[in-house]
Amino acid sequence: MLNPNKEKLLSLAKIVISTEIAAITNLLHSINDDFFAACKLLLACEGRIIVTGIGKSGHIGNKIAATFASTGSPAFFLHPSEASHGDIGVITTKDVVIALSNSGTTNELLAILPTIKLLNVPLISITGYPDSTLAKNATVNLNINAPKEACPLGLVPTSSTTATLVMGDALAVALFEARGFTIEDFARSHPGGSLGKRLLLRVDDIMRTGQAIPKVAKTALLSEALVEISQKRLGMTTIVDEQRKLVGVFTDGDLRRAIDKNLDIHTISICDIMTTNCKTIVAGTLAFEALQIMEQYKITTLVILSNDNIPIGVIHLHDLLSAGLK
Repeated sequence: MLNPNKEKLLSLAKIVISTEIAAITNLLHSINDDFFAACKLLLACEGRIIVTGIGKSGHIGNKIAATFASTGSPAFFLHPSEASHGDIGVITTKDVVIALSNSGTTNELLAILPTIKLLNVPLISITGYPDSTLAKNATVNLNINAPKEACPLGLVPTSSTTATLVMGDALAVALFEARGFTIEDFARSHPGGSLGKRLLLRVDDIMRTGQAIPKVAKTALLSEALVEISQKRLGMTTIVDEQRKLVGVFTDGDLRRAIDKNLDIHTISICDIMTTNCKTIVAGTLAFEALQIMEQYKITTLVILSNDNIPIGVIHLHDLLSAGLK
């Protein structure tokens, strides 16, 4: 059974982190005219950004392509081995290729260079050796120049892959800044995430409408309002006038206050005890804004009104929580 040396392992971990930090810091020297030239090629791309690499570089390439795609630059990953067996046909003359190889001599990448040149497609290489075959055949080479790998043997791709990943992030962020990519754009490409729901989901999508809206006339008795509240199960009801316009609401809280006053539920009119200065919102309001209003005023329901003050929906706190907004 292995008996690990705690101090040795902790020390090694710190060395790995320090080595990779040094590799990232060293990248600052590569943010130069070549980086700017690469950005211009990518911004001028009328097709897609094709990222390719093999082994550990391939895994990094997948992540870089995903980052491009999620920040407004259409991109996908192409496996170089598959490219040599037909998949290179996905590359069009409107695309830009980014090839990843620390050594710049990866056979699988070099094998597809003639086709890339034949298509006259811009090629951006990210390598650690600017004099390598891949770098020399690229339109632009970005030199990651990782001083050394972080593993004790100096063999396992660690610092070089980290530096490549960071260079890819730098490109992606530079592009989305240049494109004017907004937080709303980000939300549209992440509709299933919490940010997407906050910026895309509107009350119209989840509000109760039609017969599901608790509603009584302002001439109704309190007892009638209680029946409506019980049937609709939202802990409240809207009160409307002859033109169906909202004049107030009656909630569970209003009921408790009425009971405290020993009011007769069978004789008192709902309009005498309703809340008239209730909080309302309009159609099109972001669901997250509705949630913020509920939290601010410590209420559990909001009435959605039309432009002429007619209730067209009701939304409950549970509806928002069920939609994953919390």
